[in-house]
Amino acid sequence: MQVDSLLRQTLGVKWIRVKRVQQVGHVIHAWLVPRAGSRPRCSVCGKKRPAYDTRPERRWRYVRLWGIRVLLHYRPRRADCPRCGQMIEDMPWSCGKSPLSRQLVVLLAQLARLLPWEEVSRMMNESWNTIRAAVKTAVTYGLAVRDTSGIVVIGVDEISRRRGQTYQTNVYDLQAKRLVWTGEGRGMETLQRFFTEWGPERCKQITAVCCDMWDPYINVIKQHLPQATLVFDKFHIVQHLCQAIDTVRKEEVREKETTNPEVLAGTKYIWLKNPENLTDKQQARLGDLEKLNLKINRAYLLKEAFKRFWDYSYPACAEKFIGDWCSMAMRSRLKPLQKFVKMVREHQSNIMTYFRYRVTNAVTEGLNRKAKVLSQRAYGFRTSENYGLALMHMMGGLALPPITHRFL
Repeated sequence: MQVDSLLRQTLGVKWIRVKRVQQVGHVIHAWLVPRAGSRPRCSVCGKKRPAYDTRPERRWRYVRLWGIRVLLHYRPRRADCPRCGQMIEDMPWSCGKSPLSRQLVVLLAQLARLLPWEEVSRMMNESWNTIRAAVKTAVTYGLAVRDTSGIVVIGVDEISRRRGQTYQTNVYDLQAKRLVWTGEGRGMETLQRFFTEWGPERCKQITAVCCDMWDPYINVIKQHLPQATLVFDKFHIVQHLCQAIDTVRKEEVREKETTNPEVLAGTKYIWLKNPENLTDKQQARLGDLEKLNLKINRAYLLKEAFKRFWDYSYPACAEKFIGDWCSMAMRSRLKPLQKFVKMVREHQSNIMTYFRYRVTNAVTEGLNRKAKVLSQRAYGFRTSENYGLALMHMMGGLALPPITHRFL
């Protein structure tokens, strides 16, 4: 089988023929021409129109053949479209003005979902910037054709991109379990950018937002989504409670430094774990500690009692329980728990919305872990923009440009 036959089969375009193939050094050059009598398709409406003129020759990098670089040469025609005007014809192998052919973009983008970009670069003998360009082209296409009409419940959270105070704000579709948007930072300006890009029409269709009790997020969400119900994430509330429990333990450790410093040594995770997750040794230690009159034991019992709150089916019963629990916590005279109670009472209305929607950021936390693994697997990314591209490519559920031949 000759090279021109392979090119025709993989391009999958019937109105194109390969006029000439020539190898120059380590590069195979293929000149494409339209078949006689064929009419160009308008790149906007897709209709066949009369040819207006021919533009200067362009070159596209194609998938390597046996490791040898392949370049396609073609002079695009302009279509004289009565509806769209004079437009460049639609070329199924072209991705806009990119010098990479659609087939090469899809191949590199598929590999970039499986491997670190540097590994793809070495394996395919392409530069790192070529891999980045392919991913960017694929993401741009995927975002352009993405269907966002069904996004009604979103989750907002931030992750640490690298060491230090470098954060990335992610917005997720909690129903489809996909990343919707990502941006550098975690302040009001960052989330403002999302709503500006999302637009007022798509904002109107959002009915619920799940997030943590981070005031910059709350303020922006209330400003742009007045019709949406704000649901504070169950796992972040439990996290705040566990932090209060651990603060009680630290304070009691300091109190007993002079009298009995060993009594609470190495017990941090005994108080924070669920009882069913304790090892046999930890369960035995907990049994001994419960016989002592310790502040941390009172805090631990309140923590375990708080779990019942999420099991209620009726909001009225849950509201009565949280009121009784808060009263007990205030009477415990444990300042970290009293501080937690004040936070709960301040945001109680948005905590109770959990019983209407039953949404949590469990999907968000799972995708956040995937995002961190992605960064670690690639040993970090050079810029926040590259990291955002990788996140959208991996977790956005975006479609790749269509091609007629699969190379993987």
